[in-house]
Amino acid sequence: MIQVENYIGGKFVTLGEDFEDVSPLDFSIIAKVPRTRNVDDAVEAAKSAQPEWSALSIEQRCDWLDKIADELESQIDEVARLESLDTGKPHHVAMNVDANRSVNNFRFFADFGRKMESQTFQMPDATNYVVRKPIGVVGLISPWNLPLYLLSWKIAPALLMGNTIVAKPSEITPLTAHFLAKICSQIGLPAGVLNIVHGYGPEVGQAIVEHPEIRAISFTGGTSTGKIVAATAAPMFKKLSLELGGKNASLVLDDADLDIAVPGVLRASFLNSGQICLCGSRVLVHSSIYDEFMERYLQELKGFEIGPVISDEHRSKVLSYIDLAKEEGGTILSGGNVPDKKGAWIEPTVISGLSHESRTATEEIFGPVVTVHKFDTDEEAIKMANCTQYGLAGSVWSKTKGREVAEQIDSGMVWVNTWLHRDLRVPFGGVKDSGVGREGGMWSLGFFSEAVNICVMED
Repeated sequence: MIQVENYIGGKFVTLGEDFEDVSPLDFSIIAKVPRTRNVDDAVEAAKSAQPEWSALSIEQRCDWLDKIADELESQIDEVARLESLDTGKPHHVAMNVDANRSVNNFRFFADFGRKMESQTFQMPDATNYVVRKPIGVVGLISPWNLPLYLLSWKIAPALLMGNTIVAKPSEITPLTAHFLAKICSQIGLPAGVLNIVHGYGPEVGQAIVEHPEIRAISFTGGTSTGKIVAATAAPMFKKLSLELGGKNASLVLDDADLDIAVPGVLRASFLNSGQICLCGSRVLVHSSIYDEFMERYLQELKGFEIGPVISDEHRSKVLSYIDLAKEEGGTILSGGNVPDKKGAWIEPTVISGLSHESRTATEEIFGPVVTVHKFDTDEEAIKMANCTQYGLAGSVWSKTKGREVAEQIDSGMVWVNTWLHRDLRVPFGGVKDSGVGREGGMWSLGFFSEAVNICVMED
């Protein structure tokens, strides 16, 4: 059994009070995790380390990001194994979606930092120099669905811009964050630059959000928790980046290439057991191609491998929505059952016959459940796509009208004839109840720094 420890000031710390980490694969206990209740020591360590860390050049900090990436990559199989054990996802998903992309996050920001150019604005009699300064100590809170991938997405730019960190991974999936701490210790990352604390959200997560020495919060998680984070941090005038829930739509227009659309929409529906904030849990299909699309979609679904959902508790939530769908008049086209084996397993479930305004079709389920809906015009499809409180992502499948329709969808990100095709330079984030702010490329560097203008008069 793995003993997870806090990583504070370059040292591994046990508290004497633990809780159990349970694998969703078979409900076996795989680790003991410290129940942290305050972050004072971690904040003090980060605060003490910040002046020396920020005094390094950008190039030196980029070198550290590369060192982390190198060591992660050298142990990539172990990263994938731990992620699969902790989340239940198939090994190939843990490798391709989680482990490899975590390495890429550190590599990308190292390369991006080396290419970063300072901004100047010339006036007739003066020059304005925009200088980006570190914020100081920042708090990073990441979710359970893509544990190391989303944590590294925050850590890399925060370190690049000269900040020191107090980070909290999800209490459900602590293993790869603990492994990252070991790697940082092995390569000699200066003590206190990265501090990782474990525990429950209402305890240690809240302690991070409300600590007066932590000047920025980057949070990825549920919308209801995001509201608590915002309500706590906003009166303290902390910088906030909130990447929250989604109820994304995949729009299959009448001129879609079904050879591309069927596997693409299926992947968007069920990758990671539907537990990605960007997943397309609403499938909107033009009535003229609905029958052919659904026949092929349901056939290909039979060969699509998924893992369990994250926990027995989460499975109960997902199953409650399947029951709700039946109450709302939905028809189960595929799945809807619990396989006869240990673990938090649910069959991938496809539901038709629901109103696009039903609770099942508008509330975030975050599991292997999709609803399918017909439409007759592009205008109707756009209206249906926008009929939720969320606005994170979406996809449009069309040979000729993709971009035109995509620009009318109320979300922060839209793919055309693809899904989850990521360029780390572009803005990532949502509108409405899907969050506040953007991360990625310059947007990440902007969030994790303070822009200062220096105006110099010419002689």
